[in-house]
Amino acid sequence: MRISVARESDPAETRVAATPETVRKLVALGAELAVEPGAGVKSGILDADYAAAGATVRSDAAKDADIVLKVRRPSEAELTAYKRGALVIAIMDPYGNDAALAAMAKAGITAFAMELMPRITRAQSMDVLSSQANLGGYRAVIDGAAEYGRALPMMMTAAGTVPAAKVFVMGAGVAGLQAIATARRLGAIVTATDVRPAAKEQVESLGAKFIAVEDDEFRQAETAGGYAKEMSKEYQAKQAALVAEHIKKQDIVITTALIPGRPAPRLISRDMVASMRPGSVIVDLAVERGGNVEGARPGELVESNGVKIVGYSNPGRLAASASGLYAKNLYAFLEILIDKKTRALAVNWDDDIVRATALTRDGAVVHPNFQPKSAA
Repeated sequence: MRISVARESDPAETRVAATPETVRKLVALGAELAVEPGAGVKSGILDADYAAAGATVRSDAAKDADIVLKVRRPSEAELTAYKRGALVIAIMDPYGNDAALAAMAKAGITAFAMELMPRITRAQSMDVLSSQANLGGYRAVIDGAAEYGRALPMMMTAAGTVPAAKVFVMGAGVAGLQAIATARRLGAIVTATDVRPAAKEQVESLGAKFIAVEDDEFRQAETAGGYAKEMSKEYQAKQAALVAEHIKKQDIVITTALIPGRPAPRLISRDMVASMRPGSVIVDLAVERGGNVEGARPGELVESNGVKIVGYSNPGRLAASASGLYAKNLYAFLEILIDKKTRALAVNWDDDIVRATALTRDGAVVHPNFQPKSAA
């Protein structure tokens, strides 16, 4: 059983799919590990570190691999290096990328999307969305504080008092809750909002104040899987009016709202940005999916009427930590694909986790949510 760890082809991607720790564990399971040169450099992992953990380092690592581990979905150029039937495990970003899924099917690989991991107890250690969003929420506060021209905590000095900064977090999922906790630890006055009723108690348990229009629609605004539902236009208008008034008084706003399979919902308009005081900061964690903030641009810091809009990619700005958690997510997933007695690949296609994450197999797109319309 040969496993390859790829060097990411996207120059903006700083993470890597394995660490020396997970390499040692995979070798103990009976795997032969091959790592592409420089795969972990941006995460602070040298080729020598992988070699010391039991891997070989070679440029054609994927050529004969049974399993290829990646962070992002392979490009068409990368697919040509994989053998047919190889398992490729990565964050596949399948929504709206039908051509990319068709290319993977055509290449004959078996593709698994880590972000489709079901929210069941057995899969918690494999939940890449949670592990990465947790770091993203933390980094959002750090980025916001770095761009904000004042201190976050209240400071009482002989020269006078510095008031505490006001931080507003929009979206109280994993990223949002970590942002709340981090901002509170830094001494800010924190408020937060979310369309899911269960979020109110979570927000308040972290010491923040909950802001929302709490009507009947709000009380039913959560899917069985724990995600936010898309709200009606009427509710969105009421919530937007409440938020618009609240945002005027905030120093740092962090937006985290994402709905699986849809563009990021627009939460902050240009008029709302213009209403904020000069020197205020907005951090948009959904910028790569279209953004929650009008005017935000991926990978850039935009200034509008003195308000800074941060669109940096997260959690790649914490590459070492993000890689460490992601690699552990992958290892936990691989454990259910490998027979410990025979030390060989043994995929149980009836397993709930396997069925939920498998995108392509035997030359076809097999996931029911992403099959071509003619097939569906």
